Amino acid sequence: MKVESGWGWVFLALAILFELSGTTSMKLSEGFTKLLPSVLMFILYGCSFTLLNFALTYIEVGVAYAIWSGVGIVLITLVGYLLFKESFNMNQAIWITLIVIGVIGLKVSSKAH
Repeated sequence: MKVESGWGWVFLALAILFELSGTTSMKLSEGFTKLLPSVLMFILYGCSFTLLNFALTYIEVGVAYAIWSGVGIVLITLVGYLLFKESFNMNQAIWITLIVIGVIGLKVSSKAH
Protein backbone atom coordinates (compact mmCIF):
# COMPACT_ATOMS: atom_id res chain seq x y z
CA MET A 1 0.00 0.00 0.00
CA LYS A 2 1.07 3.54 -0.67
CA VAL A 3 1.33 6.21 1.97
CA GLU A 4 -1.69 8.49 2.32
CA SER A 5 -1.42 11.36 -0.11
CA GLY A 6 -3.41 14.18 -1.60
CA TRP A 7 -4.46 11.96 -4.49
CA GLY A 8 -6.44 9.74 -2.16
CA TRP A 9 -8.45 12.72 -0.97
CA VAL A 10 -9.02 13.95 -4.53
CA PHE A 11 -10.30 10.51 -5.54
CA LEU A 12 -12.48 10.35 -2.43
CA ALA A 13 -13.97 13.81 -2.99
CA LEU A 14 -14.81 12.93 -6.58
CA ALA A 15 -16.27 9.58 -5.48
CA ILE A 16 -18.54 11.45 -3.06
CA LEU A 17 -19.71 13.86 -5.77
CA PHE A 18 -20.47 10.99 -8.17
CA GLU A 19 -22.29 9.09 -5.39
CA LEU A 20 -24.36 12.19 -4.63
CA SER A 21 -25.20 12.57 -8.33
CA GLY A 22 -26.04 8.86 -8.59
CA THR A 23 -28.39 9.02 -5.62
CA THR A 24 -30.04 12.15 -7.00
CA SER A 25 -30.49 10.34 -10.33
CA MET A 26 -32.02 7.41 -8.44
CA LYS A 27 -34.64 9.73 -6.98
CA LEU A 28 -35.24 11.33 -10.38
CA SER A 29 -35.65 7.89 -12.02
CA GLU A 30 -38.93 7.45 -10.12
CA GLY A 31 -38.47 3.73 -9.59
CA PHE A 32 -36.78 3.13 -12.97
CA THR A 33 -39.72 4.67 -14.84
CA LYS A 34 -37.57 7.48 -16.30
CA LEU A 35 -34.92 6.16 -18.70
CA LEU A 36 -32.26 8.89 -18.62
CA PRO A 37 -31.99 9.23 -14.83
CA SER A 38 -32.04 5.41 -14.54
CA VAL A 39 -29.13 5.01 -16.93
CA LEU A 40 -27.26 7.93 -15.37
CA MET A 41 -27.65 6.36 -11.93
CA PHE A 42 -25.71 3.25 -12.99
CA ILE A 43 -23.02 5.26 -14.75
CA LEU A 44 -22.59 7.67 -11.84
CA TYR A 45 -22.47 4.90 -9.24
CA GLY A 46 -19.94 3.06 -11.40
CA CYS A 47 -17.75 6.16 -11.47
CA SER A 48 -18.17 6.61 -7.74
CA PHE A 49 -17.14 3.06 -6.89
CA THR A 50 -14.20 3.25 -9.29
CA LEU A 51 -12.95 6.46 -7.69
CA LEU A 52 -13.53 5.04 -4.21
CA ASN A 53 -11.43 2.04 -5.24
CA PHE A 54 -8.60 4.37 -6.29
CA ALA A 55 -8.92 6.29 -3.01
CA LEU A 56 -8.46 3.03 -1.10
CA THR A 57 -4.97 2.81 -2.57
CA TYR A 58 -4.05 5.79 -0.38
CA ILE A 59 -6.56 5.87 2.50
CA GLU A 60 -7.53 3.21 5.03
CA VAL A 61 -10.76 1.47 4.04
CA GLY A 62 -12.58 2.26 7.30
CA VAL A 63 -11.76 5.94 7.08
CA ALA A 64 -12.47 6.26 3.35
CA TYR A 65 -15.77 4.40 3.55
CA ALA A 66 -16.92 6.32 6.63
CA ILE A 67 -16.16 9.62 4.95
CA TRP A 68 -17.70 8.51 1.62
CA SER A 69 -20.92 7.34 3.25
CA GLY A 70 -21.09 9.99 6.00
CA VAL A 71 -20.51 12.97 3.74
CA GLY A 72 -22.85 11.39 1.20
CA ILE A 73 -25.58 11.15 3.84
CA VAL A 74 -25.15 14.80 4.79
CA LEU A 75 -25.11 16.03 1.19
CA ILE A 76 -28.05 13.92 -0.01
CA THR A 77 -30.06 15.11 2.99
CA LEU A 78 -29.41 18.69 1.88
CA VAL A 79 -30.28 17.84 -1.74
CA GLY A 80 -33.47 16.16 -0.57
CA TYR A 81 -34.45 19.21 1.42
CA LEU A 82 -33.47 21.83 -1.18
CA LEU A 83 -34.27 20.09 -4.47
CA PHE A 84 -37.03 17.64 -3.59
CA LYS A 85 -38.65 19.66 -0.76
CA GLU A 86 -38.28 16.75 1.69
CA SER A 87 -38.63 17.31 5.40
CA PHE A 88 -35.74 18.33 7.64
CA ASN A 89 -36.20 18.92 11.34
CA MET A 90 -34.12 19.47 14.47
CA ASN A 91 -33.98 15.76 15.33
CA GLN A 92 -32.58 14.98 11.90
CA ALA A 93 -30.06 17.82 12.24
CA ILE A 94 -28.85 16.36 15.55
CA TRP A 95 -28.35 12.88 14.06
CA ILE A 96 -26.60 14.32 10.99
CA THR A 97 -24.30 16.25 13.33
CA LEU A 98 -23.46 13.03 15.15
CA ILE A 99 -22.58 11.38 11.83
CA VAL A 100 -20.23 14.26 11.02
CA ILE A 101 -18.63 14.06 14.47
CA GLY A 102 -18.16 10.32 14.04
CA VAL A 103 -16.52 10.70 10.64
CA ILE A 104 -14.18 13.40 11.96
CA GLY A 105 -13.37 11.28 15.02
CA LEU A 106 -12.56 8.26 12.89
CA LYS A 107 -10.25 10.30 10.66
CA VAL A 108 -8.47 11.96 13.60
CA SER A 109 -7.95 8.65 15.39
CA SER A 110 -6.70 6.70 12.34
CA LYS A 111 -3.12 6.20 11.26
CA ALA A 112 -1.81 6.70 7.73
CA HIS A 113 -0.75 3.43 6.13
